Amino acid sequence: MKKIINKKSILAVVIVLVLAIGIFFGWTQMTYKAAEDPAISMDSNYVKEDDWLIYGDKSSTTGIILYPGAKVEPEAYAYLAQELAKDNMIVAIPKLTLNLAIFDYKKADEMITKYKDVDWLIGGHSMGGAAAAMYVDKNMDKVKGLIFLGSYAADNESLFKSSLPVLSISGSEDGLSTPEKIKEKKNLLPSTTEYFQIKGGNHAQFGVYGEQPGDNKANISVKEQQDIIVKTIEDWVEANKFGNK
Repeated sequence: MKKIINKKSILAVVIVLVLAIGIFFGWTQMTYKAAEDPAISMDSNYVKEDDWLIYGDKSSTTGIILYPGAKVEPEAYAYLAQELAKDNMIVAIPKLTLNLAIFDYKKADEMITKYKDVDWLIGGHSMGGAAAAMYVDKNMDKVKGLIFLGSYAADNESLFKSSLPVLSISGSEDGLSTPEKIKEKKNLLPSTTEYFQIKGGNHAQFGVYGEQPGDNKANISVKEQQDIIVKTIEDWVEANKFGNK
């Protein structure tokens, strides 16, 4: 009798686990797709290379690897990428395992290994920024800088002790990576980290994919926020002279 009960218990646990895995997988596939905005003009000046969208001239000496936020499709960051590419940068956005950067934080190795002559910066939006920080924490010698877009670092072993250039761009109306959370996590980043808060900006407008549950309403347009992000990154890249071989 005990053996029968044990077998039933094991079967019940297996069924629950299978259902939980199925539900989780289904949730990861409910992605935020790129949205159209009449104020934003897009071009087709990019290439698809395996799991990557690549913008800009591949002979550029400065590159940015941009990890998407949780369940956000790479195309939602196409405008940022195309505008940064106009400033002589190569910008690479990956399709991530289960659409969650924390499960694929080593993805940057593919670009860094392939394009060895590029000064690579890595960054990301939301969970993508946290995953980028995870990568940097274990690969400090492979990148020249780190960029957070509506994001912050989780606990790390070495980043806060480093002299790595770090840029944190946040939104005053961000309901997910709130100004309070950005401030709370400052001790995990180098003391030289540069912080820039977009007045009126929210969480979802770090990409172009519409509204997101839990976020606050932005007080500026998507294009305004996107253009501020581009200008802030461009100024930071120029100030740090990345790509000057």
